[in-house]
This record gives sequence, structure tokens and C-alpha cells, in this order.
Amino acid sequence: MSTISLGQAVILGVVEGVTEFLPVSSTGHLKIVEGIMGIPVDDHAVVGFSAVIQVGAIAAVLVYFRKDIARIVSAWFRGLTNREERYHHDYRFAWWVIAATIPIVVVGLAAKPLIQGPLASLWVVAASLIVGSAVMWAADQMGRHKRGEDDTSFKDAMLVGGSQILALLFPGFSRSGATMSTALMLDLDRVAATRLSFFLGIPALTGAGLYELKDALGTGVGAAPLAVGTVVSFAVAYASIAWLLRFVARHSFNAFVIYRIAIGLLLFGLLGTGVLS
Repeated sequence: MSTISLGQAVILGVVEGVTEFLPVSSTGHLKIVEGIMGIPVDDHAVVGFSAVIQVGAIAAVLVYFRKDIARIVSAWFRGLTNREERYHHDYRFAWWVIAATIPIVVVGLAAKPLIQGPLASLWVVAASLIVGSAVMWAADQMGRHKRGEDDTSFKDAMLVGGSQILALLFPGFSRSGATMSTALMLDLDRVAATRLSFFLGIPALTGAGLYELKDALGTGVGAAPLAVGTVVSFAVAYASIAWLLRFVARHSFNAFVIYRIAIGLLLFGLLGTGVLS
């Protein structure tokens, strides 16, 4: 019997799609909703399911930014054989994305027992939501928002890419929140920070989803819930990306900070009263 039903897969797909790229922690929200529905949040099959449906959200990024991605990939291939092309920002940016993905891959493989075990706790999620909120608020206030996407450097990519480790180890911190906060601290403007977060997340999240696929299929989740959750995640994430880019062009991240704190406190309350365990 499947660990996750089709109805639950739809709900989790919506949650993943809405929260994957908003700086509110998709992992945290998935664990909260799983807990409410009585799904064991630290079960390996459930962790695998969460990683796989992220591929739907990543597919939404690939489709939404297909022209940018095609431009960057084309520049990278041209630069492999043409010395002059190697001075192009897109060629260098492609290498930066590759290099910035290495730290999270190494840590993800080395710390997998912790990530799928003790760190999968809802108590960790609640604490990380609140701590991450403080970091995000400080970054938004301290950042000078004066640098655009074309001003990014190798240092920026490595620091922003490396910050994904925080979300990997502490579900609730938010990969988007960590990367956007780091980019803001480096004085990138909000739109540049958001787009950089998207691009750096593509290889890391795609790799995680593919790596977990065998575990998710082999431990009782079933192909149908995986397919449904992934498709729903794609559709909802595409709409979320479009909305977020419009939002950050005109607003600060304060709304996300307040929301994260509220959810974190609510989760502490539910855990403390035994409603969730």
C-alpha cells in the first residue's frame, strides 16, 4: 500500500509549487503539511517523495527561463572551443553555477544520514524558520541593492551557492531564503538576487530529485503519486515564479519575514501542545 495517496500527492504538489522558490522554506512547509496529514516526516520514502516532486518545480524554472538558459548554455559550449567567447559573462557564469553546486553536493552526500534522520525533525523546522527570518530581515536592511545581474562575480556565485547548505542541513531555513539573503548581503538588488537564486538552484535540486528517485520508487510511495505530485508542482511553481519576480521588483522581503515568524511560532505551539509530534 502506498505511503502517500493521490489526494495527498496533489496537496503536497501544491505546497511544493507555491513554496519552492518563495523564501519561506518548501521543505519546512512540506514537513508541516505531512505532519498534519499524519505522514511520517522522517520516513525515507517520504523524504524521497519530497525530493522528487521538486523536479516539477525545477522544470517550471527551466521552462520559464528557457531563453536565458539557452543563451548561457550556448555561450558555454562556444567558449569550450573559442577563446574569445571565454570572456563573455554568460560563459563564465555557466562555470560559476557548476562550481557553486559542488559544495552542496559534497555536504548532501556526506550528511545524508543526518538530513534524513535527526535534522528532519519538525522542531528543527520551527527553529530554522525563525532564525532564517532574522537573517533575511538583516540582509534586506543591510544590503545596498546597487548591483544588477550583469555585475555578479565568481565570488558571488560561490558564496550564494554555498549558502544552500544551510537549507540542506536545517529544513525550514529555506534554500531560496538563504541564497537571496546572501545575495542581498553582497549588495545585489532584489531582482538580481532572486534570479541568481533560481539559476543556482537548478542543478542542485534536479540532482537531489534524480538521486532520490530510486529510494522513493523502491520504498512504497508508488509511481502514480510521484507523477501527480510532480505535475501539480510544475504548474503551481510556474505561476509562483512569475508572481515572485513581479513582487520583488516593487517590495521588500518583510512580508516573507513576518509570515515565516508566524508559521514558526505556530509550529512551536502545535508541537508543544502535542497536536503535532
